[in-house]
Amino acid sequence: MYQYDNLDQTIVDDRVAQFRNQTARYLDGELSDAEFLPLRLQNGLYVQRLAPMLRIAVPYGLISSKQLRAIADISRRYDKGYGHISTRQNIQLNWPQLHDVPDILADLAAVQMHAIQTSGNCIRNTTTDQFAGVAADEVVDPRPYCEIIRQWSTLHPEFAFLPRKFKIAVNGAEEDRAAIHFHDIGIELYRDAASAVRLRFLVGGGLGRTPVVGAMIRDDMNPADMLSYLEAILRVYNLHGRRDNKYKARIKILVKAMGVEAFRDAVDAEWASHRGGSNTLTESALAAVAAHFTSPDYKVADVSRESAILAEACAKEPLFAAWVQRNTQAHKQPGYRAVTVTLKATGQPPGDISAAQMDALAKLADAYSFGEIRTTHEQNMVLADVRESELRSLWEALQPLGLAGSNAGHITDMICCPGGDFCSLANAKSLPVAQALQERFERLDYQFDLGPIELNISGCMNACGHHHVGHIGILGVDKKGQEFYQVCIGGSQAGRAQVAKILGPSFSRADLPDAIEKLLQRYLELRETEEERFLQVYERCGVEPFKEAVYGQA
Repeated sequence: MYQYDNLDQTIVDDRVAQFRNQTARYLDGELSDAEFLPLRLQNGLYVQRLAPMLRIAVPYGLISSKQLRAIADISRRYDKGYGHISTRQNIQLNWPQLHDVPDILADLAAVQMHAIQTSGNCIRNTTTDQFAGVAADEVVDPRPYCEIIRQWSTLHPEFAFLPRKFKIAVNGAEEDRAAIHFHDIGIELYRDAASAVRLRFLVGGGLGRTPVVGAMIRDDMNPADMLSYLEAILRVYNLHGRRDNKYKARIKILVKAMGVEAFRDAVDAEWASHRGGSNTLTESALAAVAAHFTSPDYKVADVSRESAILAEACAKEPLFAAWVQRNTQAHKQPGYRAVTVTLKATGQPPGDISAAQMDALAKLADAYSFGEIRTTHEQNMVLADVRESELRSLWEALQPLGLAGSNAGHITDMICCPGGDFCSLANAKSLPVAQALQERFERLDYQFDLGPIELNISGCMNACGHHHVGHIGILGVDKKGQEFYQVCIGGSQAGRAQVAKILGPSFSRADLPDAIEKLLQRYLELRETEEERFLQVYERCGVEPFKEAVYGQA
């Protein structure tokens, strides 16, 4: 993990002192609500339906056991004893009191954490693959590039007040687990025929009211030019992005209005004016950052014995075998696997984790995974470096914590925004819908028979629950003061990235579980083999058979 130097720590400490003064002035009436608004937003503080919400930055999803313990302690002392994993890999506190926030930020600074730029019209947390650095299909480790982007973008004076919030994702694996097609900027790292690292830039992707798949505007880029090209894109957006209408202010609208070719030309013209300048990324600078992401001290002398121990444990315990199959990932280091700890137990809001669970998971990270944890945009957590021979004991330790669910990637492992229970923007509640679906499809045999299915739920068109890219997506809508739910199917965040299609008229909350069950039953009827997945059936058969199953004959 990247470790702060003196300059990093000074910047964060100074920002805490600055916000402490701003908060005191606001509480004393010296700052108006309008004056305080941008100040609190760029320190991660929202005012939601019932209480403030503080969003804590977790750069590209990496957090140490020490940091997780600190957040657990903060949640006990200043909140209600739990945190929430967001789809940008951050951690949110839903109940802090405004006067306590400066103290919370000071406690975070003590463990090299902050909430800077986790909200507001600025460059948000850069995200990446939760298995970065360990995935068996990784081509280039994206973490050093993410860290360089973080350092470049944090408190960048030119981009502090963009037309709208701005999100960047980086992927360096064969499979895109970072959803780079649905970000303002997506960067794909790859190697050319000579094995040199190259970059491919996508721009103008996003969800929300206008879901758009990003367009490729630059291929075969030298890593040295990454920052100068990023700066060129941001400058064009900052100059031409609309500020008169927040619904038309995202870069995706600008790219569509200008056209991809014209946008590329504008970026190239801006890039030409400062390419090769001070933002050129030298090999030594990249190497210095990459040195923070060296491999841990792996200790497997006999890989075949590790695998034999795991195979024997799986043969003895079918439930453990199911967990290994669905919640562990192939690792580039022989004898190890990466473990997804799903935060999707039935009856628990998706993505929530209690202070007790945080403390326990930090302890398990120390014991089994070199003291490091990852957060995921699917609202789960990952222990990335677990020996195969120790998987059984880890699984047993997770069980009393309620963290041993073997549903990763399956229908109850859903993405879900906080919805109307917390968010003042929501049109409908999301959490009761998630609970009803968890209860309906809890049976593991049924989940395993369905195979991997991504089900995503949003409480409004802002799409914080990524419903547009779910294999099945659910959107809460308001109809004359009543909550209804629109269903869409066929979305995909990776591979052939695509936006889901609306199935038809919306459903009441009571009718929604039946509608989803009919969709799933039709999928089982249509698939030609047990290996054919929901998305494959949809792409082969189209939306009409699913409409017929849910609504009946036209």
